Amino acid sequence: MLPCDRLFRDLPQLLRPNDLLVFNNTRVMRARLFGHKESGGRVEVLIERLIAPDEALAHVRASKSPREGSRIRLAEGACLQVLGREGALFRLRACDLGYAELMDAYGHLPLPPYIQRPDDTTDDARYQTLFARHEGAVAAPTAGLHFDEAMLARLADMGIERAEVTLHVGAGTFQPVRTDDLDQHQMHAEWLEVSEAVCAQVERTRSRGGRVIAVGTTCVRSLETAAAGGSLVPFRGESRLFIRPGYRFRVVDAMVTNFHLPESTLLMLVAAFSGYASIMNAYRHAIAEGYRFFSYGDAMFLTRAEVEGDLSG
Repeated sequence: MLPCDRLFRDLPQLLRPNDLLVFNNTRVMRARLFGHKESGGRVEVLIERLIAPDEALAHVRASKSPREGSRIRLAEGACLQVLGREGALFRLRACDLGYAELMDAYGHLPLPPYIQRPDDTTDDARYQTLFARHEGAVAAPTAGLHFDEAMLARLADMGIERAEVTLHVGAGTFQPVRTDDLDQHQMHAEWLEVSEAVCAQVERTRSRGGRVIAVGTTCVRSLETAAAGGSLVPFRGESRLFIRPGYRFRVVDAMVTNFHLPESTLLMLVAAFSGYASIMNAYRHAIAEGYRFFSYGDAMFLTRAEVEGDLSG
Protein backbone atom coordinates (compact mmCIF):
# COMPACT_ATOMS: atom_id res chain seq x y z
CA MET A 1 0.00 0.00 0.00
CA LEU A 2 1.57 3.28 -1.15
CA PRO A 3 1.05 6.41 0.98
CA CYS A 4 -1.11 9.18 -0.47
CA ASP A 5 -1.09 12.80 0.75
CA ARG A 6 -4.48 14.28 1.65
CA LEU A 7 -5.93 16.94 3.92
CA PHE A 8 -8.12 15.93 6.85
CA ARG A 9 -11.11 17.61 5.24
CA ASP A 10 -10.85 14.89 2.56
CA LEU A 11 -11.79 12.19 5.08
CA PRO A 12 -15.39 11.83 3.77
CA GLN A 13 -13.94 10.74 0.42
CA LEU A 14 -12.36 7.74 2.17
CA LEU A 15 -15.56 6.69 3.93
CA ARG A 16 -18.74 5.03 2.69
CA PRO A 17 -22.39 5.29 3.65
CA ASN A 18 -23.18 2.69 6.34
CA ASP A 19 -19.69 2.91 7.88
CA LEU A 20 -19.50 3.26 11.66
CA LEU A 21 -17.00 5.64 13.29
CA VAL A 22 -16.07 4.74 16.88
CA PHE A 23 -14.76 7.50 19.18
CA ASN A 24 -13.26 7.44 22.66
CA ASN A 25 -15.23 9.70 25.03
CA THR A 26 -12.67 9.81 27.85
CA ARG A 27 -11.83 13.20 29.33
CA VAL A 28 -8.34 14.21 30.45
CA MET A 29 -8.01 14.93 34.17
CA ARG A 30 -6.01 17.80 35.61
CA ALA A 31 -3.89 14.99 36.95
CA ARG A 32 -0.52 16.68 37.62
CA LEU A 33 -0.06 18.02 41.16
CA PHE A 34 2.96 19.77 42.66
CA GLY A 35 3.90 19.78 46.33
CA HIS A 36 6.56 19.12 48.95
CA LYS A 37 7.47 16.26 51.23
CA GLU A 38 7.35 16.87 54.96
CA SER A 39 11.14 17.17 54.80
CA GLY A 40 10.76 20.00 52.29
CA GLY A 41 11.81 18.21 49.10
CA ARG A 42 9.84 19.03 45.95
CA VAL A 43 7.41 16.41 44.62
CA GLU A 44 5.52 16.01 41.35
CA VAL A 45 2.50 13.69 41.36
CA LEU A 46 0.89 12.33 38.20
CA ILE A 47 -2.37 10.55 39.00
CA GLU A 48 -2.66 7.40 36.90
CA ARG A 49 -6.02 6.13 38.08
CA LEU A 50 -8.68 7.05 40.61
CA ILE A 51 -9.74 4.01 42.62
CA ALA A 52 -12.02 5.84 45.07
CA PRO A 53 -13.11 9.46 45.55
CA ASP A 54 -10.21 9.93 47.99
CA GLU A 55 -7.69 7.32 46.74
CA ALA A 56 -5.53 7.12 43.63
CA LEU A 57 -2.64 5.27 42.08
CA ALA A 58 -0.01 7.74 40.92
CA HIS A 59 3.50 8.24 39.64
CA VAL A 60 5.57 10.25 42.10
CA ARG A 61 8.71 12.10 41.05
CA ALA A 62 11.01 13.25 43.86
CA SER A 63 14.72 13.25 44.68
CA LYS A 64 13.95 10.36 47.05
CA SER A 65 10.78 8.27 47.09
CA PRO A 66 8.37 9.21 49.87
CA ARG A 67 7.97 6.68 52.68
CA GLU A 68 4.77 4.82 53.48
CA GLY A 69 2.76 6.84 55.99
CA SER A 70 4.36 10.15 55.04
CA ARG A 71 2.47 13.09 53.59
CA ILE A 72 2.86 15.24 50.51
CA ARG A 73 1.89 18.84 51.15
CA LEU A 74 0.05 20.66 48.39
CA ALA A 75 -1.06 24.29 48.32
CA GLU A 76 -3.10 25.93 51.09
CA GLY A 77 -2.81 23.03 53.52
CA ALA A 78 -4.14 20.28 51.25
CA CYS A 79 -2.18 17.03 51.43
CA LEU A 80 -1.84 13.46 50.21
CA GLN A 81 -0.94 10.51 52.45
CA VAL A 82 1.29 7.76 51.07
CA LEU A 83 -0.45 4.44 51.76
CA GLY A 84 2.07 2.21 49.98
CA ARG A 85 3.21 1.08 46.57
CA GLU A 86 1.82 -1.13 43.83
CA GLY A 87 4.74 -1.77 41.52
CA ALA A 88 5.93 1.53 40.06
CA LEU A 89 2.84 3.37 41.32
CA PHE A 90 2.14 4.90 44.72
CA ARG A 91 -1.20 4.55 46.45
CA LEU A 92 -2.16 7.99 47.73
CA ARG A 93 -5.09 9.10 49.89
CA ALA A 94 -6.39 12.66 49.77
CA CYS A 95 -6.41 13.87 53.36
CA ASP A 96 -9.27 16.37 53.32
CA LEU A 97 -10.65 17.26 49.90
CA GLY A 98 -11.54 14.51 47.44
CA TYR A 99 -9.50 14.16 44.27
CA ALA A 100 -12.12 15.87 42.13
CA GLU A 101 -11.84 18.98 44.29
CA LEU A 102 -8.04 18.73 44.54
CA MET A 103 -7.55 18.51 40.78
CA ASP A 104 -10.01 21.29 40.13
CA ALA A 105 -8.26 23.59 42.61
CA TYR A 106 -4.59 22.68 42.17
CA GLY A 107 -4.24 20.31 39.22
CA HIS A 108 -2.45 20.88 35.93
CA LEU A 109 -3.28 19.27 32.60
CA PRO A 110 -0.63 16.57 31.99
CA LEU A 111 0.66 17.46 28.54
CA PRO A 112 2.76 14.71 26.90
CA PRO A 113 6.48 14.70 27.79
CA TYR A 114 7.50 15.79 24.29
CA ILE A 115 5.55 19.06 24.72
CA GLN A 116 8.19 20.82 26.77
CA ARG A 117 6.28 23.74 28.23
CA PRO A 118 3.89 24.23 31.15
CA ASP A 119 0.20 23.81 30.47
CA ASP A 120 -1.86 26.97 30.09
CA THR A 121 -5.54 27.90 29.90
CA THR A 122 -5.74 27.23 26.14
CA ASP A 123 -4.85 23.57 26.74
CA ASP A 124 -8.01 23.08 28.82
CA ALA A 125 -9.97 23.23 25.58
CA ARG A 126 -7.40 22.28 22.94
CA TYR A 127 -6.33 19.05 24.68
CA GLN A 128 -9.88 17.67 24.94
CA THR A 129 -11.91 16.12 22.12
CA LEU A 130 -15.49 17.08 21.27
CA PHE A 131 -16.56 13.75 22.76
CA ALA A 132 -14.81 14.16 26.14
CA ARG A 133 -17.39 13.21 28.75
CA HIS A 134 -16.05 10.67 31.26
CA GLU A 135 -13.08 11.99 33.23
CA GLY A 136 -10.27 9.57 33.91
CA ALA A 137 -7.48 9.89 31.30
CA VAL A 138 -4.01 11.38 31.71
CA ALA A 139 -3.60 11.83 27.95
CA ALA A 140 -6.04 12.73 25.20
CA PRO A 141 -7.11 10.21 22.55
CA THR A 142 -5.46 12.49 20.03
CA ALA A 143 -6.97 11.13 16.79
CA GLY A 144 -10.28 12.57 17.97
CA LEU A 145 -8.80 16.08 18.16
CA HIS A 146 -9.01 16.37 14.36
CA PHE A 147 -12.82 16.25 14.34
CA ASP A 148 -14.96 19.38 14.61
CA GLU A 149 -18.71 19.92 14.45
CA ALA A 150 -18.63 20.75 10.74
CA MET A 151 -16.88 17.46 9.91
CA LEU A 152 -19.29 15.46 12.06
CA ALA A 153 -22.25 17.10 10.29
CA ARG A 154 -20.80 16.21 6.87
CA LEU A 155 -20.33 12.60 7.94
CA ALA A 156 -23.85 12.36 9.37
CA ASP A 157 -25.26 13.69 6.10
CA MET A 158 -23.45 10.84 4.32
CA GLY A 159 -25.23 8.26 6.47
CA ILE A 160 -22.19 7.44 8.60
CA GLU A 161 -23.09 6.48 12.16
CA ARG A 162 -21.15 7.28 15.32
CA ALA A 163 -20.50 5.16 18.41
CA GLU A 164 -18.55 5.88 21.59
CA VAL A 165 -16.45 3.71 23.86
CA THR A 166 -14.49 4.77 26.94
CA LEU A 167 -10.82 4.03 27.52
CA HIS A 168 -9.00 6.07 30.15
CA VAL A 169 -5.57 6.60 28.61
CA GLY A 170 -2.75 6.00 31.09
CA ALA A 171 0.77 7.43 31.29
CA GLY A 172 2.12 4.06 30.14
CA THR A 173 0.98 4.88 26.61
CA PHE A 174 4.16 7.01 26.27
CA GLN A 175 6.55 4.34 27.54
CA PRO A 176 8.84 2.67 24.98
CA VAL A 177 9.27 -1.08 24.78
CA ARG A 178 12.58 -1.78 26.53
CA THR A 179 13.04 -5.47 25.76
CA ASP A 180 14.04 -7.22 22.54
CA ASP A 181 11.81 -10.18 23.48
CA LEU A 182 8.27 -8.83 23.11
CA ASP A 183 6.92 -11.75 25.15
CA GLN A 184 8.71 -10.20 28.14
CA HIS A 185 7.09 -6.78 27.75
CA GLN A 186 4.61 -5.96 30.53
CA MET A 187 1.75 -4.03 28.94
CA HIS A 188 0.33 -1.19 31.02
CA ALA A 189 -3.27 -1.62 32.19
CA GLU A 190 -5.99 0.79 31.11
CA TRP A 191 -9.65 0.85 32.17
CA LEU A 192 -12.22 0.68 29.40
CA GLU A 193 -15.89 0.12 28.70
CA VAL A 194 -17.62 -1.15 25.57
CA SER A 195 -21.37 -1.05 26.08
CA GLU A 196 -24.10 -3.38 24.86
CA ALA A 197 -25.36 -0.52 22.66
CA VAL A 198 -21.99 -0.28 20.89
CA CYS A 199 -21.95 -4.03 20.29
CA ALA A 200 -25.41 -3.74 18.71
CA GLN A 201 -24.23 -0.84 16.50
CA VAL A 202 -21.29 -2.91 15.27
CA GLU A 203 -23.60 -5.84 14.50
CA ARG A 204 -25.97 -3.58 12.53
CA THR A 205 -23.03 -2.11 10.63
CA ARG A 206 -21.84 -5.57 9.66
CA SER A 207 -25.35 -6.63 8.55
CA ARG A 208 -25.62 -3.72 6.12
CA GLY A 209 -22.14 -4.14 4.69
CA GLY A 210 -20.51 -1.21 6.47
CA ARG A 211 -17.07 -1.00 8.02
CA VAL A 212 -16.10 -0.44 11.65
CA ILE A 213 -13.63 2.47 11.72
CA ALA A 214 -11.82 3.21 14.97
CA VAL A 215 -10.80 6.80 15.65
CA GLY A 216 -7.52 6.21 17.43
CA THR A 217 -5.61 3.25 18.81
CA THR A 218 -7.54 3.49 22.09
CA CYS A 219 -10.74 2.57 20.25
CA VAL A 220 -8.94 -0.29 18.53
CA ARG A 221 -7.78 -1.67 21.90
CA SER A 222 -11.25 -1.21 23.38
CA LEU A 223 -13.10 -3.07 20.63
CA GLU A 224 -10.51 -5.81 20.27
CA THR A 225 -10.40 -6.34 24.05
CA ALA A 226 -14.18 -6.76 24.08
CA ALA A 227 -13.85 -9.32 21.25
CA ALA A 228 -10.97 -11.28 22.79
CA GLY A 229 -13.22 -14.28 23.34
CA GLY A 230 -13.94 -14.57 19.61
CA SER A 231 -16.97 -12.30 19.25
CA LEU A 232 -17.76 -8.76 20.38
CA VAL A 233 -19.52 -8.62 23.75
CA PRO A 234 -19.95 -5.85 26.35
CA PHE A 235 -16.85 -5.31 28.46
CA ARG A 236 -16.06 -3.19 31.50
CA GLY A 237 -12.73 -3.41 33.27
CA GLU A 238 -8.99 -3.29 32.76
CA SER A 239 -7.15 -4.39 29.64
CA ARG A 240 -3.50 -5.28 29.08
CA LEU A 241 -4.03 -6.27 25.45
CA PHE A 242 -0.74 -5.98 23.54
CA ILE A 243 -1.45 -5.78 19.81
CA ARG A 244 1.64 -6.48 17.71
CA PRO A 245 2.41 -7.99 14.30
CA GLY A 246 0.74 -11.37 14.03
CA TYR A 247 -2.39 -10.31 15.93
CA ARG A 248 -5.71 -11.30 14.30
CA PHE A 249 -8.14 -8.38 14.31
CA ARG A 250 -11.75 -9.34 14.96
CA VAL A 251 -13.66 -6.05 14.84
CA VAL A 252 -11.84 -3.07 13.33
CA ASP A 253 -11.69 -2.65 9.54
CA ALA A 254 -10.00 0.77 9.29
CA MET A 255 -8.71 3.47 11.60
CA VAL A 256 -7.80 7.13 11.87
CA THR A 257 -4.66 7.57 13.95
CA ASN A 258 -1.86 10.06 14.57
CA PHE A 259 1.80 9.25 13.96
CA HIS A 260 3.42 7.57 16.96
CA LEU A 261 6.71 7.50 18.85
CA PRO A 262 9.48 5.06 17.83
CA GLU A 263 9.69 1.82 19.83
CA SER A 264 6.18 2.34 21.20
CA THR A 265 3.41 -0.23 21.53
CA LEU A 266 1.22 2.09 19.44
CA LEU A 267 3.63 1.89 16.51
CA MET A 268 3.54 -1.91 16.85
CA LEU A 269 -0.26 -1.80 16.83
CA VAL A 270 -0.48 0.09 13.53
CA ALA A 271 2.19 -2.18 12.02
CA ALA A 272 0.06 -5.17 13.00
CA PHE A 273 -2.98 -3.52 11.46
CA SER A 274 -1.71 -2.36 8.06
CA GLY A 275 1.47 -4.39 7.73
CA TYR A 276 5.01 -3.54 8.78
CA ALA A 277 6.23 -2.64 5.27
CA SER A 278 3.26 -0.35 4.60
CA ILE A 279 3.67 1.48 7.90
CA MET A 280 7.42 1.95 7.42
CA ASN A 281 6.75 3.35 3.94
CA ALA A 282 4.19 5.74 5.40
CA TYR A 283 6.56 6.95 8.11
CA ARG A 284 9.46 7.44 5.69
CA HIS A 285 7.13 9.41 3.43
CA ALA A 286 5.84 11.50 6.33
CA ILE A 287 9.38 12.38 7.44
CA ALA A 288 10.43 13.27 3.89
CA GLU A 289 7.37 15.50 3.44
CA GLY A 290 7.77 17.27 6.78
CA TYR A 291 4.66 15.90 8.48
CA ARG A 292 4.05 16.93 12.07
CA PHE A 293 4.02 14.06 14.55
CA PHE A 294 2.42 13.26 17.92
CA SER A 295 -0.45 14.87 19.83
CA TYR A 296 -1.11 18.02 17.79
CA GLY A 297 0.32 16.56 14.61
CA ASP A 298 -0.98 14.94 11.45
CA ALA A 299 -3.10 11.83 11.03
CA MET A 300 -3.26 8.70 8.90
CA PHE A 301 -6.21 6.75 7.54
CA LEU A 302 -5.31 3.07 7.61
CA THR A 303 -7.08 0.01 6.26
CA ARG A 304 -6.52 -3.48 7.57
CA ALA A 305 -4.02 -5.75 5.85
CA GLU A 306 -5.98 -9.00 5.72
CA VAL A 307 -3.01 -11.30 5.18
CA GLU A 308 -0.87 -9.93 8.01
CA GLY A 309 -3.85 -9.56 10.29
CA ASP A 310 -4.74 -13.23 9.96
CA LEU A 311 -1.39 -14.76 10.89
CA SER A 312 -2.48 -15.88 14.35
CA GLY A 313 -5.31 -15.69 16.83
